[in-house]
Amino acid sequence: MANCCDTAKTPDACCAGASDSGSQGPSHPPRPDPGGRLSAFRIEQMDCPTEEALIRDRLQVLPGVRDLQFRLVQRTLTVRHDDDLPMRTIIDSIASLGMTAVPLTATVDTRIAIAQMDCPTEERLIRERLSGLAGIEGMRFNLLQRSLTLSHTPESLPAALAAIRELGFTPEVADAAAPPEVEKPEKGAGRHWWRFALSGIAAATAEILDFAQLAPEWLVACIALSAVLLCGLDVYRKGWIALKNRNLNINALMSIAVTGALLIGQWPEAAMVMFLFAVAELIEAKSLDHARHSIGELMKLAPDRATVRQNDGTWAEIAADAVALGSIVRVRPGERIALDGEVVGGRSAVNQAPITGESLPVEKSPGDPVFAGTINEAGSLEYRVTAEASRTTLARIIHTVEEAQGARAPTQRFVDRFARVYTPAVFALSLAVAVLPPLFLGGAWFEWIYRALVLLVVACPCALVISTPVSIVSGLAAAARQGILIKGGVYLENGRHLSHLALDKTGTITHGKPVQTDFEMLAAAPAQAPLYQSLAASLASRSDHPVSRAIARHAAEAGIALQPVEEFEALAGLGVRGRIDGRLYHLGNHRLLEERGHCSPAIEKVLARLELQGKSVNILSDETRALALFAVADTVKDSSRAAIAELHGLGVRTLMLTGDNSHTADAIAAQVGIDEARGDLLPTDKLHAVEALMANGGAVVGMVGDGINDTPALARADIGFAMAAVGSDTAIETADVAIMDDDLRRIPAFIRLSRHTVAVLQQNIALALGVKALFMAVTLTGHATMWMAVFADMGVSLLVTANGLRLLRR
Repeated sequence: MANCCDTAKTPDACCAGASDSGSQGPSHPPRPDPGGRLSAFRIEQMDCPTEEALIRDRLQVLPGVRDLQFRLVQRTLTVRHDDDLPMRTIIDSIASLGMTAVPLTATVDTRIAIAQMDCPTEERLIRERLSGLAGIEGMRFNLLQRSLTLSHTPESLPAALAAIRELGFTPEVADAAAPPEVEKPEKGAGRHWWRFALSGIAAATAEILDFAQLAPEWLVACIALSAVLLCGLDVYRKGWIALKNRNLNINALMSIAVTGALLIGQWPEAAMVMFLFAVAELIEAKSLDHARHSIGELMKLAPDRATVRQNDGTWAEIAADAVALGSIVRVRPGERIALDGEVVGGRSAVNQAPITGESLPVEKSPGDPVFAGTINEAGSLEYRVTAEASRTTLARIIHTVEEAQGARAPTQRFVDRFARVYTPAVFALSLAVAVLPPLFLGGAWFEWIYRALVLLVVACPCALVISTPVSIVSGLAAAARQGILIKGGVYLENGRHLSHLALDKTGTITHGKPVQTDFEMLAAAPAQAPLYQSLAASLASRSDHPVSRAIARHAAEAGIALQPVEEFEALAGLGVRGRIDGRLYHLGNHRLLEERGHCSPAIEKVLARLELQGKSVNILSDETRALALFAVADTVKDSSRAAIAELHGLGVRTLMLTGDNSHTADAIAAQVGIDEARGDLLPTDKLHAVEALMANGGAVVGMVGDGINDTPALARADIGFAMAAVGSDTAIETADVAIMDDDLRRIPAFIRLSRHTVAVLQQNIALALGVKALFMAVTLTGHATMWMAVFADMGVSLLVTANGLRLLRR
């Protein structure tokens, strides 16, 4: 028979390339804020780069290993890995190399909920306070979920919590495995509405009395001061903490501005500014809740309870997180599926849009997978649980999106750096405006101090800083709804630059399941066709070769009856033979036909035509002649042609990399319109092909694959895409983007979403900076007031937030 690697890429079919693929690949490129757990080891035998390379090659192929950091001088290794990867596995892997790894003080990850942390300036305040503490190895902030994940030594946690409390926040240690409670309202928020109402009434009364001169100044001052105290005490408290820590956040700037206004006698305006600021902060927090809850909506998809079959055959409804692996669960029509599993009974159509983004329901029958959070639309189903509640596909999606929010995208890192310079610069400008004109230009002190206070109000870059995380998380959530799981904002942003895309063939462009495509008679009359098909299927059913299985499967689907086979024998590298009804028949490849002397120029011509189309051909023959041929091929997915056309329309050049022979590679590439195809590649060849593309200056290269032998190339590419439905766990963990329904059209959708997200980011930055610049100019000319400054600052914050949330509608 034909070489199995020509027809299918399975672990036992193409083991020549898959078994050692990981050891050939390079170390993973650095990932921003990779997450996971840190484990440190001392390895006495590791004293030169040779041992380092040996250990690196051994560990980087372990599922769950995210990053390796070597210190040869100290002979230490730090491994960042998934929580479910035991330390013993790492130690044993190093021991297999003849070296001993001794664990050092390990770090742990603790998630801390901080309800009051809803602004980037507060995040920066916490980051600066904790960065100097001993034992703190890393911090990952999730501003939209108001949480901080600390990587730390166990003994350092109390000191970190105490430092956060000193800043005026209330930290609560959360369960690391549980999702954040995004729907939890802020404590006491409802009880403070009366303060806002009274403060607004008092501020408006002070304005009216002062404008109409209906009351003495002392009474106006008292009413205004009461308005400030009713809604501004929390602002003053936060502002004082910020100033003590040498941080000029919005609360510090607003406290200085309002206090300055009170000192120069602008009582009504100070009251109105504090009231408007407090209300604007509340509205902004509610707007951010919409983005925050976009992930919470994912969490609601899976039901909390499932109907499980008991040992006595009865059914009972129990909590989903208490259902054991292997349990049988029943789901009725219209219900959501609670856990991942495999159907064991019933048939139905399941709406998988929440997981894969597919618009049409998918038919499910015994043997098919089902996912938590999807909807059973028609018949009743029974399925065997294959993943615990915390490890379902939906849970992994939520966890990955949560982790992705903590990884800062390039634009967000730029904005953070800019804000650190911008705010002190504007504060210095305000001081200059307050002092220099009166001292050197004869200006009035009160007038220029007032202008300086107005500048302080608009100085905080809240609108600029908050726009990036809102836009990024909205883009990540929009992608997840389409079945595109992006593991970080950096990949969401960089996707717009994708210029070259390398694609594996089997399981990516094709279905990865060979099927019979052709049947041709070579002898006798057409009436003998059913007999020859039955003979071939009878022989093929006794073989486990992919080509034989395809022929047997086609016969079964066509309802062709099988016949008893006697004296069956597998012929290594050639095919099979057996006796049916007393006659000896052979089913095998071109070489077997030639060895038996049954080939002819006419048959050679037919074989050449089919093989050039990338098909594997088996010929049925008896003791005297060839009777019929059967062609088998891995068929192209319907979506692949459309996806390649869309990629070309977006300016992306495509390259197919496959272990199949060159004829098959060229044929499949021609069918779908791929620019270039390369066949007969081992995993290291795929890696080198990706590296060659990346060596082309300015090229951003993506790699799409699904198998273990694609892992080195996926890790090396600028953006790795894994086909998650049929892909190996190693490929999915290594990749930067997972396509949940294996539809290549998701990649053009990802590129378009990336371009739209970056466009929104650019719009927000231009809007925020433009309004700031315009209002500063108006302030310096004396045409702006403090309450106008509040409207300008908070108004633009709400605008950029709303603009970022538009991505959720994609």
